[in-house]
Amino acid sequence: MSGNIPKPPYEPSFAALLATLPAPADYLAEHIPILRKTQNEVSTLETTLANEPFTHEERSVPGQNGPVTLSIFRPVSHSRSRSGRPGIYYAHSGGTICGNRFTGFKGVLRWGRETDAVCITVEYRLSPEHPYPAPLEDCYAGLVWVSENAKELGINPKQLMVSGQSAGGNMATAMTMLARDRNGPKICAQLMDSPMLDDRMETNSSHQFVHEGSWSRGSNEMAWDAYLGASRGKADVSPYAAPARATDVSGLPPAFICAGSAELFRDESVAYAQKLWAAGVQAELHIWPGGFHLYDTMVPDDPVSRGTIEVRAAWVRRLLKEQMKGKL
Repeated sequence: MSGNIPKPPYEPSFAALLATLPAPADYLAEHIPILRKTQNEVSTLETTLANEPFTHEERSVPGQNGPVTLSIFRPVSHSRSRSGRPGIYYAHSGGTICGNRFTGFKGVLRWGRETDAVCITVEYRLSPEHPYPAPLEDCYAGLVWVSENAKELGINPKQLMVSGQSAGGNMATAMTMLARDRNGPKICAQLMDSPMLDDRMETNSSHQFVHEGSWSRGSNEMAWDAYLGASRGKADVSPYAAPARATDVSGLPPAFICAGSAELFRDESVAYAQKLWAAGVQAELHIWPGGFHLYDTMVPDDPVSRGTIEVRAAWVRRLLKEQMKGKL
């Protein structure tokens, strides 16, 4: 296959934006320092907390190989029930190679406002300095600590959900598997936004969008190489590292998965939702027309982006409300 096969078009305003940007290039390992610098300049506590009705606290909690930093945001409202608030635990995007705990977190605080939830985001170690399983184990260690300290945090342990964006969607998915298999935290829901799930890159969409959009096939290959090293694409890759490889997804919590129709993660998102359905797991899937990777973070006022943002938020509201009523 090649990148010259037929492909869905971009939504017009997305195409207009992409036309103004330099032609997308494949990120190489040598680009990681500048990617990190750029992300760290725009993803800060100050921009995250601006005009948000939350208090903020930093915690250093025990990890597998040293402490893990969590940022905890509690609503300033006084509507907390006796059983505690919902908890939303988030893992950031960045291909496992860049980003920090505030990357993409502003949207999570919207869910927190609307559900009166405590929102937590984890600072996990990055690849290639810390390849699999280090980033995932950091995420999971933080999740375990949140679950074990739910009462202190004001969280109802029956209303603890995980969420992640892109590489963070990988972490969120894998955390639910670890929690199931290690008899760990009882996760009530998982939300995966354009998740990075499959290191093999054999899907049609991974060949359709080779040099287009905001995240190219070559960049994805580099990121998986950083995370998995020489094992990328080989038969012995763990499903905890690449959840698309999972053969048993039974017993996992209700899921929400979304992606754009014009991005390389489209088909692995669809395939994972199909696995969940086949295993009897409740899952909601949205493939948004003409969307490139994480389009709604770059063009938030486009109608497709607004719909994406609202549908995600509505699912969180509904899911946590149903959990509170004991329907799920």
